[in-house]
Amino acid sequence: MVNEPVIKRFLDYVKVDTTSDSRSTTFPSTTTQIEFAKQLKAECEKIGLTEVTLDEYGYVMATLPANTNKVLPTIGFIAHMDTAPDFTGKGVKPQVVENYQGGDILLNEKENIKLSPTQFPVLNEKIGETLITTDGTTLLGGDDKAGIAAILTACEHLINHPELPHGKIRIGFTPDEEVGHGADHFDVAKFGCDFAYTVDGSGAPELQSQTFNAASAHIVVQGVSVHPGAAKDKMKNSLLMAYELHSLLPADEVPEKTELFEGFYLLHDLAGSVDLTTMDYIIRDHSKEIFEQRKQKMSEVVATMNARYGEGSFTLTLTDSYYNMSEIIDQHPHVMELATKAFQNLGITPNTDPIRGGTDGARLSFMGLPTPNFFTGTYNGHGRYEFVVASELIAAYKVILEIVKVSTQN
Repeated sequence: MVNEPVIKRFLDYVKVDTTSDSRSTTFPSTTTQIEFAKQLKAECEKIGLTEVTLDEYGYVMATLPANTNKVLPTIGFIAHMDTAPDFTGKGVKPQVVENYQGGDILLNEKENIKLSPTQFPVLNEKIGETLITTDGTTLLGGDDKAGIAAILTACEHLINHPELPHGKIRIGFTPDEEVGHGADHFDVAKFGCDFAYTVDGSGAPELQSQTFNAASAHIVVQGVSVHPGAAKDKMKNSLLMAYELHSLLPADEVPEKTELFEGFYLLHDLAGSVDLTTMDYIIRDHSKEIFEQRKQKMSEVVATMNARYGEGSFTLTLTDSYYNMSEIIDQHPHVMELATKAFQNLGITPNTDPIRGGTDGARLSFMGLPTPNFFTGTYNGHGRYEFVVASELIAAYKVILEIVKVSTQN
């Protein structure tokens, strides 16, 4: 199974460090993404794709021209090049576990790091599968180099089998998706598709048309630092003020206590001193109405704290990131119907539970390109316990081929 072209591609891609950086002021946020983009551009040209471009922002686009005169939709397939900054992506050493028989997988003997079904029960469903894991010291990069591998392998297959009819296909590889900027400079008009799919999901059989509505909240807490020996009635400890603010948010509405359609507040970065503290939250909800209520709650909490400590002690900046793409995709039901038919033809019953996150497709849908998302076979993304199920990555590449095939039959 490791000799399958899609698996070989994936194993090569993950060794390239493409970690994005949320604190960078450049676009893309890291130069390593540009280097990988150059590699992908060269590969697109080598396998025979046309109109291959790499623009100043790091977006790679290419075309597989139609090989039939039948009027067919132009379909896009999109994946992102960067890996998450949550955990290091430098020096990835993928490990292949063939015919997994259950129990703990020793990722790193020296550091005694194990991938365990006790912690990740989904492993119990993967008995007999070939798994691709990390060595325990990095993330893997299945999110989303698995998607890139699936897309390019499908294109190569169609090029090598000209007897298979297909319409025009466009592919796009984006930078900085993991830091929320994957669609910032995506040229939808240049891409020129009727609709598209991001190949950026988790395990099979995900087929998703719903994401969170998402916003970020940046809070600056201004304290007053004086010598602790003379602090009575003078010091305002911004660290404790930040803690007090956080205590006013609902304690159970956090990622580790929510699922499915339940939204949350996540304090993902906190840094400071007695004098000044910064807090960074992400706010998520599938319901647009409740999403707006969550943002209002954050504003009210900040107002409450300013009333306690003095106006200007807390400064809030709220920024919308993306919206639930179902608002757009539901207006184009044929896009999901096509993918559903492709899944069914392959004997896969799609799981259409909402994404508890976002994809480039969330923003692209609101930019005029309806873009659902489907699986790559990746689990436990963004950390040392990430792994890919080889048969599911192979299935993802076959789904692309089947979507193309079904599109010729309508």
